[in-house]
Amino acid sequence: ASHDSYNNHWGVPLTLARMPKDCDFAVIEIGMNHPGEIAPLARLARPHVALITTIAAAHLAAFDSVEAIAREKAEILAGLEPGGIAVLPADLPETAVLVARAQALGVAVRRFGSAADADFRLTDVQLSAGASVGRASHRGEARLYKVMAAGRHFAMNALATLAVAEVLGLDPTIAALDIGRWRAPAGRGNRERIQLDPVEDLFFDLIDDAFNANPASIAASLEVLALSQPTDGIGRVASGRRIAVLGDMLELGAGEMALHAALADLPTLTAITTIHCVGPRMRALYDRLPRRQRGDWVATAPELAARAHHLVDAGDIVLVKGSKGIKVSLVVDALRKLRHGDRAVAGGKE
Repeated sequence: ASHDSYNNHWGVPLTLARMPKDCDFAVIEIGMNHPGEIAPLARLARPHVALITTIAAAHLAAFDSVEAIAREKAEILAGLEPGGIAVLPADLPETAVLVARAQALGVAVRRFGSAADADFRLTDVQLSAGASVGRASHRGEARLYKVMAAGRHFAMNALATLAVAEVLGLDPTIAALDIGRWRAPAGRGNRERIQLDPVEDLFFDLIDDAFNANPASIAASLEVLALSQPTDGIGRVASGRRIAVLGDMLELGAGEMALHAALADLPTLTAITTIHCVGPRMRALYDRLPRRQRGDWVATAPELAARAHHLVDAGDIVLVKGSKGIKVSLVVDALRKLRHGDRAVAGGKE
């Protein structure tokens, strides 16, 4: 499988070159941030199954619309081996673009999603603090599966993975059991408990989603935070809080300020106690926030990282989300250093 984000003109050849001769399956990630990047990489990889997980407003600096992003992503189908199959999202406004490209290439399509006509249909998702349980159907048969990470987007991606497994003729039960062990990796939504004082059992929970950001992924992460339950009665503040640290979304093009400001309209935002904003673009969101929700606005991540011990209290749940280039991962690191043994207790009883 691809290592980290080895998905470009350097990473894909490296992944292929490092593939053992005797491997039975390979999972090759192919990405892009400008037009014309995906097709040559797909032809290099020559997949038997091509999966497109979603289409979102990312890398708009190089594209004139989300539909143009869909057209570029659809070029992965041009690299399919003869008889290859496309596994495509069924619920998106751009689904028709993807299906049309598959039809033009004579590629068979399997669709996943919540739509009534999806081949692999997601019928329900139940979220808990550390897991997502999905219910789905395929050809009239019920499917039940779980992933060890909270988020409807994780449940949907897991369904896409199960669809690929069935397309390849693998045992669906074994595939569901295996995917039940999956956990979100660092920077991609993993949740951890930061113990402030093990004797008094003081802690806060940290959701590290600091690797990348676009409007769709921020909406997904905020939904997870909004559904998470803080712990009351253990900190200096009587009630545990939901706190978001949001960094700039990069490469969004001329409309970037409007896209940042539009985050204020997300319905899940009302469940967030305090929102800290990092970067010049996030100022557009900060200025639209109700005064009661405004935390700090800073131009750079190190400024907020230096104040980590003022950001949280025992019982809180903290989400850190932003594009990699804005470096909100520094805030994640600073919050982790509040752990007992790394630094003095940040809040709560001492």
